[in-house]
Amino acid sequence: MATELISRDQVKEEDTWNLKDLYEKEADWESDINLIEEKVADIKKYEGRVCESADTLFAVLESAAFVSEKLEYAYCYTARLFDQDQGNTKHQGMNARMISLIAKVGSEVSFIDPEILACSEEALNKFFDTKKELELYRKQIKEIQRLKEHTLSAELEKVVALTAEMSNTPGEIYEAFTNVDITFPNIKDENGKEELLTQGNFVPYLMSANREVRKEAFETYYHTMKSFVNTFAAAYNGEVKQRIFHSKMRKYSSNLEAAVDANNVSPQVYDNLVNTVNANLDKLHAYVSLRKKCLGVKELHMYDIYTPMIADVAKKVTYKEAQETILKALAVLGDDYVALLKEGFENRWIDVYENKGKQGGAYSDTAYGCHPYMLLNYHDTFDDMFTTAHEMGHSMHSYYSNSAQPYIYSGYKIFVAEVASTCNEILLLEYLLKNCQDKKERAYLLNHYLDSFKGTVYRQTQFAEFEKITNEMVENGESLNAENLSSLYKDINERYYGPDMISDDEIAYEWARIPHFYYNFYVYQYATSFCAAVAIAEMILTEGEPAVARYKKFLSSGCTDAPVELLKIAGVDLTTPAPIEAALKKMGDIVDELASLV
Repeated sequence: MATELISRDQVKEEDTWNLKDLYEKEADWESDINLIEEKVADIKKYEGRVCESADTLFAVLESAAFVSEKLEYAYCYTARLFDQDQGNTKHQGMNARMISLIAKVGSEVSFIDPEILACSEEALNKFFDTKKELELYRKQIKEIQRLKEHTLSAELEKVVALTAEMSNTPGEIYEAFTNVDITFPNIKDENGKEELLTQGNFVPYLMSANREVRKEAFETYYHTMKSFVNTFAAAYNGEVKQRIFHSKMRKYSSNLEAAVDANNVSPQVYDNLVNTVNANLDKLHAYVSLRKKCLGVKELHMYDIYTPMIADVAKKVTYKEAQETILKALAVLGDDYVALLKEGFENRWIDVYENKGKQGGAYSDTAYGCHPYMLLNYHDTFDDMFTTAHEMGHSMHSYYSNSAQPYIYSGYKIFVAEVASTCNEILLLEYLLKNCQDKKERAYLLNHYLDSFKGTVYRQTQFAEFEKITNEMVENGESLNAENLSSLYKDINERYYGPDMISDDEIAYEWARIPHFYYNFYVYQYATSFCAAVAIAEMILTEGEPAVARYKKFLSSGCTDAPVELLKIAGVDLTTPAPIEAALKKMGDIVDELASLV
């Protein structure tokens, strides 16, 4: 690991994403901005007349879809420029301008849904009969009608839309502080060499086989975070408060209900996950006990949770090696799927390595009409290979849906967003297990499987429970602060990991490093999606082509139905506890197998 991160202009071109696939030059982006503004001005002329006739309704819906598609495309460009180096002031300005434009457009076109809701069913049916082209928008109109109870008057919708930019402020403060402003001290690596601790290398250091390195990285990181914990608390308190404003304005009983209803999901699905996982904490406690035994320590600490339980097996996985393995593992999904993976790897869909100012973590994003883009911070670890497979799953989901659906139905709901990504990971792991001949290596892979269950089902549900409780605290009139947030987080952590884990004082501040707490009840979907992916991967590997065909139909479905219904296409019903219970039973079986090998 370098003592200092390289600047963006030092990164090799082949390791960066090619943003010219979006716009050849900045002037083309400017041209689209002008086009958006012109089209919005045209839409404004229909205010008060949306349902005047079938022709006006069609014209408004066509124009609104055009503007939305162009906005998404233009924002994809500036967001990628911004994320590759968030210290670049020019790109900061471009991205801020884009965010302002999105908020402005939202306000300008906010009259559309209320006017459609004010139109009678009889009139709408007549429009569908007289204008066949309107059929494309039937599902969209039904979705607008589904949210009728939570849609405001045209005037109030405009007011709420005007708050969008302001509502993003807590998350923007958090991103700027964690990705640009905060600096961590140096620590000593495995060779005793002074190295700079960063957001990107923190977890790789926690995976170190050297316990002193793990301990120093853990304590250094969280002591630094603790010194700014009041700032983090204020930002998060602001995030929850802006959610309350929106949920109250839209007549929801809670922030949770407002968040999940946007995806046409019931709060009971969220509660079902938290309750089912809490009823199965014994599997996580058994995993923790096994980890303590495998590491041979008298006390297991939170800085021991990332390092492999099986020593001397972990090896570096270069980016090229990761690509080769992923292509082999996902061959079960067919030649067309593999061809798309190769296209992504070979044609610069991916920004691979960490550089100064770059957005931390990893993600996939797309704009209709262009291929997906992936951000990685690759450090040649085994986990980085899985992260690459994970983000490629997102990219493939987007590609299949964008290819099969018109723009208005191409964007899949967040509830199913983690299914394809996690399915890729599980298929990769099952491939490695199948082709593993060495007992110790198999134990290492089973360890990784268990870590996936721990990190994706239990850890994300732990986050989901924390997020639900903190939102309820503010809804009940309590203000969030550094003390109550840290105390609550530590209590939940102790309950989840059980008696064999020392919940170090520093872990109380872990909530401050989780960006997903600004994503409005996002994290629970990692857990539900993981459980769904376990079931889908099992069907693909046992049934073969019929299961693959069902899965690709799901991938191609966009948002053409409620997400829980779309998952049923792939053979999974998340309205019941069954998939979660089955997945956690599998975890229990893997704990038993690994225990028999060590």
